[in-house]
Amino acid sequence: GNGGQVKQPLTEIGTTNETGTTITFLPDSKIFKVIDFSFTTISERIRESAFLNSGVKITLTDERADKTVEYLFNNGLEEFITYMNEGKKSITPIVMMKGLEKEIEVEVALQYSTEFNENLLSFANNVKTSEGGSHVVGFRSGLTKVINDYARKEGLLKEKDKNLDSTDTREGLTAIISVKVPESLIQYEGQTKGKLGTYDARAAVEIIVTKQFGFWLTENKTSAYAIIEKALLARNVREEARKAREAARNNKKRGNSDRLLTGKLTPAQNRNKLNNEIFLVEGDSAG
Repeated sequence: GNGGQVKQPLTEIGTTNETGTTITFLPDSKIFKVIDFSFTTISERIRESAFLNSGVKITLTDERADKTVEYLFNNGLEEFITYMNEGKKSITPIVMMKGLEKEIEVEVALQYSTEFNENLLSFANNVKTSEGGSHVVGFRSGLTKVINDYARKEGLLKEKDKNLDSTDTREGLTAIISVKVPESLIQYEGQTKGKLGTYDARAAVEIIVTKQFGFWLTENKTSAYAIIEKALLARNVREEARKAREAARNNKKRGNSDRLLTGKLTPAQNRNKLNNEIFLVEGDSAG
């Protein structure tokens, strides 16, 4: 290799009706320590690109092993969700959302399953943002808001009930968020482009999710109820786990002799057991 130096500038050689760009490169061994490229890694990246750009056919050929794969997904993110949820039992159909806000193109696909974990992928200009960012914050904010609003409207959350937590509304959720941000607005946090920092991306995604997913919930009552019932169950489990942790901490603080005492019984303070008495009263106020 020559250290990445230009050998000759681009030159115009004529006109043609053909379109497309051919790029050829050889890895420089002075820069790349490993030059044995993984077909599996490249194939996974190519598949993602095909999912994100519906209708575009991408062909990958490995001449080392005479292996070729083609990816073409006319339904884009919808097929991406199907691929991610293979083998899972869904409780809703796939929901698609798309729109343009604040010069930012937003596309979101989601589906709920009987699983307990959230599986979310996010992209900005076809680059995976593995650390999330403003678009993910906007998605989660919009999703939580419309689910809580719908639950209250339908009486599934009573006036005295607290709102569902964001984590409760995302249990069993598979989602893909893809934004196309103009170069003038694009900002990343860090050098690896792993986290989107564009401020307007949050508002753009939140607006579209709030409008379109909110409308979808009102039009799909059975699925909407399934989502909220799953979220309510997640909240109950979370609350029970919190109470169990608090009880365990309290038991640890108390002496061994106090661990079996009910919370309604105040233990005696006098160390001389001959001076201790027990009083049984009716109701907390009487005590």
